[in-house]
Amino acid sequence: MVIEDSVRSDVRAGTATKSADVEVYDFGRSATLSREHTRALELAFETFSRQWSAQLSAKIHVRATIAVEHVGMMTYGEYAQSLPTTTTMIVCALPDSEERLIVQLPTSAATAWIVQMVGGRASAASEDRTFTPIEQALIRSLIVDAIDHLTGALDGLLPTGVAFSGIQYSSQFAQVAASGEPVIVARFSMRLAGRTVPTSVMLPASVLAGFTVRPSDDERTAAPARIRRQVEIAPVELALRLAPRAVLPREVLDLSVGDVIAFPHSADRPMVLSVGDQTVATAAVGSAGARLACVVTTTVPDPAFAEEPA
Repeated sequence: MVIEDSVRSDVRAGTATKSADVEVYDFGRSATLSREHTRALELAFETFSRQWSAQLSAKIHVRATIAVEHVGMMTYGEYAQSLPTTTTMIVCALPDSEERLIVQLPTSAATAWIVQMVGGRASAASEDRTFTPIEQALIRSLIVDAIDHLTGALDGLLPTGVAFSGIQYSSQFAQVAASGEPVIVARFSMRLAGRTVPTSVMLPASVLAGFTVRPSDDERTAAPARIRRQVEIAPVELALRLAPRAVLPREVLDLSVGDVIAFPHSADRPMVLSVGDQTVATAAVGSAGARLACVVTTTVPDPAFAEEPA
């Protein structure tokens, strides 16, 4: 009996030890991206990096190569801490929102862009300073084009109409978002004129909501059929007209009652039956009771139908 009690005590003690081994979860740490979201964003940023490389090469007349290094989620505070104290942060505003987008790069790299855009030769070492109004305008023109490429590469995740907001030079004092707010950060390596520098793009985490509203494969397959059905039941205007005649604006302004206007339409030729600017048939004028009507003489299935020249 004593042996059994001791065995039971050992089993209870072992069970208690195992149940007490619990991993503590830190609710203060930033969220992470799912594997699907990470892969989709990586593909989008790879597309953007190729387009951005081509755009920079064309604008600054120096071959630029940009590669994606990492895509992840962190808090804005962590992102700001990871940046150099002095850097160039180009801030862009999302439409109808207080959220901001950031394109960050070393100030020396931005200065090199400016020098090469105006035909100069960038030096290996450039001073970290604020930009003049003219330099800001040049940087703005480059970033506006880059944001257009980014919007297209993200394929609807980023709303259209993102606007240039300003330039910040201190990562520690730029209050672009709350410190604990989650953001998506894409880091790139930019090789320009034999020099490689790090750069990054920060997006608000709200862009991930675009993944949930995207149509499924079945919906994409059914969409053309729905569009076709809608087009088939949409009313259109059918018109019977003569062959057009080109006139000068002053001839139109000088029209008066009783003027006779000749059209290049033969009297024995049927009129054109059209929907909008598309010819669908030819027809002869007739009547149906007290109203004018037309009798279809030929149909024109080919949209490239050519009218008789004037």
